Amino acid sequence: MDGRRSQARTGKAYYQLTDETPVYVISVAAQLSGLHPQTLRQYDRLGLVSPDRTAGRGRRYSARDIELLRTVQALSQDEGINLAGIKRIIELENQVAALQQRVAELSSAVDGAAAVLQQREAQVHASYRRDLVPYQPPVPGNALVVWRPAPKRPQG
Repeated sequence: MDGRRSQARTGKAYYQLTDETPVYVISVAAQLSGLHPQTLRQYDRLGLVSPDRTAGRGRRYSARDIELLRTVQALSQDEGINLAGIKRIIELENQVAALQQRVAELSSAVDGAAAVLQQREAQVHASYRRDLVPYQPPVPGNALVVWRPAPKRPQG
């Protein structure tokens, strides 16, 4: 199964149930979703909801699958969307979720690169010689200029 096996302090192994752990047989999934088991089989054949399979090829639905079945039912009955349209909506929602995950990964990578860049910049600034006096340009209006003509050279 998809649950994660953990070890308790007593040494006994147990599974942590998540929303993606396939635990419901088709009859229970049908009751929880309010649909007929044959409808669930039809949705599986169409690829709308794909439950996990046991070794004997029996279907096992997760809590996330049940929620998806309810969404399919609402789109079909309440909104009047056909099954092909629902399948496309589900595909697009999955694509959006994958793209959002990728954006989060790239944003994290950019943040990490910016931190490394700031650290390297700080190292460069720390390496400056402290015995040099920094140049400061003169303030306009406070400068005194003395001009003298150059002495004439004898021609000859």
